[in-house]
Amino acid sequence: MSALSVFDIAGRAMSAQLVRLNTTASNLANAGSVAGSEAAAYRPLKPVFATRYDGGLATVDVERIASGTAPPERRHDPAHPLADANGDVWVANVDVNQEIVEMTETARQYANNVEVMATAKTLILDTLRMGK
Repeated sequence: MSALSVFDIAGRAMSAQLVRLNTTASNLANAGSVAGSEAAAYRPLKPVFATRYDGGLATVDVERIASGTAPPERRHDPAHPLADANGDVWVANVDVNQEIVEMTETARQYANNVEVMATAKTLILDTLRMGK
């Protein structure tokens, strides 16, 4: 018999979505940020989820948070205070539109899990009332 309840499953899913929303917020906050070298430039973060099975039920864990592999954009701006010897700066490669879509999807997934918990609560209360 599984130790997971519908509340545990939905709660873990909500926690995973919160991590996803935090990485999206970090990416949006760093969109357009500039660094003096390619190595120091911000790279977008993405959570990696893993399914965890417990008996016949499954839930999700955040396995790790990965950095993006897309290289930052090199921009020639010799007047910038962070420019290197060649006059180049490195701009974070964050796709703002993609991050907004990610944020919207995350909010919907979170709301779906809230709805699951509310429905489960209603069903439990209705079941208890049947005994009266």
